[in-house]
Amino acid sequence: MDAARVDVVVVGAGQAGLSAAYHLRRRGFEPDPAATRSFVVLDAEDSPGGAWQHRWESLRMETVNGIHELPGFAVPPAGPRASARDVLPAYFDEYERRFDLSVRRPVRVASVEREDADPRGRLRVVTGSGSWSARWVVNATGTWRRPFWPRYPGAGTFRGRQLHVHDYVSAEEFAGQRVVIVGAGISAIQLLDEISRVAETFWVTRDELRWDAGGFDTAARIAAIAGVEERVRQGLPPGSVISVTGLHWNRWAESAQARGVLVRHPMFDRIEPDGVRMPDGRLEHADVILWATGFRADIPHLAPLGLRTAAGGIRVANGRSLDDPRLFLIGYGPSQSTVGANRAGRDAVRAIASDPGESVRSPRLRSSAVR
Repeated sequence: MDAARVDVVVVGAGQAGLSAAYHLRRRGFEPDPAATRSFVVLDAEDSPGGAWQHRWESLRMETVNGIHELPGFAVPPAGPRASARDVLPAYFDEYERRFDLSVRRPVRVASVEREDADPRGRLRVVTGSGSWSARWVVNATGTWRRPFWPRYPGAGTFRGRQLHVHDYVSAEEFAGQRVVIVGAGISAIQLLDEISRVAETFWVTRDELRWDAGGFDTAARIAAIAGVEERVRQGLPPGSVISVTGLHWNRWAESAQARGVLVRHPMFDRIEPDGVRMPDGRLEHADVILWATGFRADIPHLAPLGLRTAAGGIRVANGRSLDDPRLFLIGYGPSQSTVGANRAGRDAVRAIASDPGESVRSPRLRSSAVR
């Protein structure tokens, strides 16, 4: 079967992908292969909402960290106790319809390949339901589908339950148990505060914690983005925000500290049937081990392009592959959080529009809500 031809394929309809689609519409591209300037958005999910539809039940709008609204349409008003996984997927759904983005789902991308040896040739996006031929690919697959589970000796012998934050639902399922929480990021601290209200917690991290006395304000966010940008420019794995900024005090950390549960212990040496063996030899009993150890970029489908460096990353600058400029990676590195996703989508489309082979007008954006 011949591949359908479009100018741009956007892979993923989370925040970064929808931002890119919005800006493509602003630049005169249409979600129709027959259009003069065309694009298509492919999304592996069954319904709109990106990773938000899978977040834990207790994540409320008042506790969502650093939401940046999608461009052109604000998040509708919602009470502070409203569930983020209810409010935000509905918002994404309305956004797609309002701007007529025609997201195709569920479509899982199997691979992105070069069609020929021409460095300015086309890329082929292969899916389980056909292929697409594109001048540019904007990859916006994020990280949610690739939770990171560290390998530790004895993990298979544990008689209790092990889960990743990817599969966390609510603290109530651990009531009365002893939960070992592994990880130093904001999710680990938020869930430590939450779970410690109904269960006994034991918090471990691989490294000593470095607390930044300042809050995670605009300056801190800019510094975090700059730090991760430099890593991906060098082709290093993106790393986490705290790897370049340290931990910042937030409401969950302050709450846990006030209740005396914000107590960090060194990482255990191994896992045993009834708990974890600490470096000093003592056994810490555990009913549950909760791995709050982050996620990795969901980009195995890009492997045929051969862009991964010896260090394990892809060289990216300003959201664009340095080794194949037909590929944009947004929702990767500095834009994998809500902090930089909107900007990444806008900048990718701006680069496409300014390509020497592309002359694009920028008409007024029309939506199904405003004509």
